[in-house]
Amino acid sequence: MSQKAEDFLAKLDKHIRERIEERLKRLAGIPIPSDAKFIERTDNGKMFRYRIGDFRALYIVKEKESIVLIAKIDKRPRVYDRA
Repeated sequence: MSQKAEDFLAKLDKHIRERIEERLKRLAGIPIPSDAKFIERTDNGKMFRYRIGDFRALYIVKEKESIVLIAKIDKRPRVYDRA
């Protein structure tokens, strides 16, 4: 998980943080669930969006290395900001 994603989770209420973390743990078993949406291809792999209530997680799947990297978590309108 990126530092930006960890910092965002640390600021949330405990029950919301636990809900998001539980959903993200599912990605270890099924990296591309049916409700994930493909965003773009990157140098590192494929980027997807995963909806968790009012929040969105952007993550990269590195298929060759079998790695799922959570890049960013935020509320819907802000998650796509590149800054």
